[in-house]
Amino acid sequence: MSRKPTMDGPRTTGLALDLSPGDDHYRAYVGPPRDYDLVSAMVFNLLTCIGLRQHHRVLDIGCGSLRVGRLLIPYLNQENYVGVEPNQWLVEDGIANEIGADLVKIKKPTFSFQASLAEFESPLDLDYAVAQSIFSHSGQDLVGQWLSQVSSHLKEEGALVATFLSDRQDFDGHGWIYPGCVKYRPETMADLAARSGLTFRVLDWAHPRQTWALFAKKDHDRSLIESGEITWNRFAARAMDS
Repeated sequence: MSRKPTMDGPRTTGLALDLSPGDDHYRAYVGPPRDYDLVSAMVFNLLTCIGLRQHHRVLDIGCGSLRVGRLLIPYLNQENYVGVEPNQWLVEDGIANEIGADLVKIKKPTFSFQASLAEFESPLDLDYAVAQSIFSHSGQDLVGQWLSQVSSHLKEEGALVATFLSDRQDFDGHGWIYPGCVKYRPETMADLAARSGLTFRVLDWAHPRQTWALFAKKDHDRSLIESGEITWNRFAARAMDS
């Protein structure tokens, strides 16, 4: 459990701007290479605007090549980043190309090269979890599994932010669908959340293709998302007053 990357050298390098999503390259495999920086900023800014601080513990579901982890790992305190990714080579290439082995030694992130949280027997005591473009490739069986497992590892004040593709009809297949995409009704996502003891709310946060949503435990502070757009100004004002 929580195995260390082998770090024998990256399989792939470069920005891969001429490649397509899903191609065999650490940046392309996780989505459009031209959006790599945009997605990093989008997720990091969302988390910080809804309350993320350095002392919080964060789970990055499908952390891939550390597209978001390259910002979260240096920001968070030691041992506060947990990345789950079944494709170990993506994590290794992300470390080699984006953050370097020295930062891993300093910050001591936890990596699990599995497709679930089953190997974590003790609670992770998570403040936040993020699943960017995971539910958009998952059948309802996997969405339900992730929500159930994440819920069991979140603190009572914790929350998951995740994206999905919204539609008027639900995908009726099962398992992992990649690089293809699947769509769900917001009502279906809300029902799946409720089964795991989570509330559901669509967030007003821009995404180039998908919809952001909050899946929160009962005691999560929703004050930063209750009125109007999510903004840094609102969070900063509260943080400086505390």
